[in-house]
Amino acid sequence: MIGDAVMASGVLDRLVATRPGARVTVAAAPEAADLFTHMPGLHRLIAVRKRRDHAHWLALWAEVVGTRWDLAIDLKGSGLPYAVWARRRFVRRPMPGLRLFEQHAALLGLDPAPLPVAWTGPAERARAAALIPDGPPVVALCPTASWAPKMWPAERFAALFRRLAGDALPGARAAVFGGPGARERQGAAPLLAALPGAIDLVGALTLPEVAACLARCALAVSNDSGLMHIAAATGVPTLGLRAHFPDQAARVRPAGRAAGWVLRDGDDMAAIGVDDAEEGCRKVLAMAG
Repeated sequence: MIGDAVMASGVLDRLVATRPGARVTVAAAPEAADLFTHMPGLHRLIAVRKRRDHAHWLALWAEVVGTRWDLAIDLKGSGLPYAVWARRRFVRRPMPGLRLFEQHAALLGLDPAPLPVAWTGPAERARAAALIPDGPPVVALCPTASWAPKMWPAERFAALFRRLAGDALPGARAAVFGGPGARERQGAAPLLAALPGAIDLVGALTLPEVAACLARCALAVSNDSGLMHIAAATGVPTLGLRAHFPDQAARVRPAGRAAGWVLRDGDDMAAIGVDDAEEGCRKVLAMAG
């Protein structure tokens, strides 16, 4: 949910920039809605909670049917724009071979495809400066994921950080990120225990605050998760780690000015070694110059 929302941010940012004075209504899952809080041109934000019987589309239609839209864009492929009055309509369709943010751009005729962005406000940036003050470089570690098989072992995250702090980023500090809730806290606990001096940001931030904090880091290393996509969108060098459904991986590869990942086949995150991750980190750091 969060990753999909991040992948939509680039085209929205470009559309607003090329339409001064535009008033934008965004519909997004509740878990991702905060990402759009500081989007330029935002007029209304509608949180849409998905339902198994698909009734959420009917509820969204009821929210928007009374408006005459200049532009209706559906990046989920539901066909909703055809059920409202709109001067122009764009409905996403599968585009094999293109990454998700590139598909969005192709749908709207944007070339080259604008990279995802992360919007923040002054309050979020001020809090990030307090949590991650100027000083030695900070490495963001994102050890959680939506399900356990997507999580790289905590001891390898810790070993990777120690290597980076001793060589590529001398004297670096660790910051551990994670979402709200007991499951995220439980998933991050082994890494926090292994790195007792780390900055603990698990469950402590809104999504714009997450983006502001990640933007102050020198490097982010993350399992395939929403945090990975937010980090890449901020422009910080970002390495993603993934070892499941490799046939689908190209579509959701992290997109940023210095982003990449270590991808393995076989659905086993243990197949990714610390050496592999260290090499990947050096590559994205080199990309950032």
